[in-house]
Amino acid sequence: VIKCKAAVTWEANKPFSIEEVEVAPPKAHEVRIKIVATGICRSDDHVITGALVMPFPIILGHEAAGIVESVGEGVTSIKPGDKVIPLFVPQCGECSSCLSTKGNLCSRSDIGPAGGLMADGTSRFTCKGKTIHHFIGTSTFTEYTVVHETAVAKIDSAAPLEKVCLIGCGFSTGYGAAVQTAKVEPGSTCAVFGLGGVGLSVIIGCKAAGASRIIGVDINSDKFAKAKELGATDCVNPKDFKKPIHEVLIEMTGQGVDYSFEVIGRTETMSAALACCQYNYGVSVIVGVPPAAEKITFDPMLLFTGRSWKGSVFGGWKSKDSVPKLVADYMKKKFVLDPLITHTLPFSKINEGFDLLRTGK
Repeated sequence: VIKCKAAVTWEANKPFSIEEVEVAPPKAHEVRIKIVATGICRSDDHVITGALVMPFPIILGHEAAGIVESVGEGVTSIKPGDKVIPLFVPQCGECSSCLSTKGNLCSRSDIGPAGGLMADGTSRFTCKGKTIHHFIGTSTFTEYTVVHETAVAKIDSAAPLEKVCLIGCGFSTGYGAAVQTAKVEPGSTCAVFGLGGVGLSVIIGCKAAGASRIIGVDINSDKFAKAKELGATDCVNPKDFKKPIHEVLIEMTGQGVDYSFEVIGRTETMSAALACCQYNYGVSVIVGVPPAAEKITFDPMLLFTGRSWKGSVFGGWKSKDSVPKLVADYMKKKFVLDPLITHTLPFSKINEGFDLLRTGK
């Protein structure tokens, strides 16, 4: 058992509490990882606010990179000392989604009505005598974590962990939504709703795919300069218009956009993103985590005329296969990650990090 520091979320709408936790050794087919760097993602905050329902107490975090400390019985693909990225979408290689060329959402993932436990129904974390839940099979807001071997990817030993941790969620999710899920084509027009780290990664993907026009949409105009630096051709703030934003986008493009992406996790913007894409062949992709217990009511004529509405988890990538390749592409400078990093804080200041997220900084 390793004793280390972790940021425990004891209950909803409360700050993180830095605690000493006990991390049990890995069982068969599990891997214990020393976390070196972790990103802060809005999905972690969604658990705190209740928009994403998970059991408490819990150790959040799912976008990270680290070094393998030890492995359980039967683990052959990974050894202590390897640099790795934990995978919140595992790849078992055996379920229908893993076996299909069209899918990536492995049946072993803990997304949805989550148990918050390892595959055997137990936790590897305890604190003050209490069992602490895992978060989507990763739990990276801790100095050490335990993951299943299907939920970890070995990466280039030269990769800078404080940068490539973003490939564990934010970058891959956005970039893949554009190049994998939507399959944006050269010369197409795109709209991206939400210009946080994931939305900016969608822009990077749209630009890499050769889109001729990329329109960023956000109610925080402070986000526009960075969006343009990464490839947005136009940026619009819905607060600047009297009319609904989908009408503004249709007017800007004549017919609506070829591809739209909702990268926020709000039902109103999901509906607007669908409505702003071309009525016959437009494709709208939901990237933001939908809020719990909310439903969308929409005019089915929007789909009848030919639009496609799609979802994308982890950018459609098969995680164990793709993450090492994405890290290799970063090392070859095929894309940038540095502009997505606004602040670097010590672990003890995790609450300040979330304050920065919530205030749009």
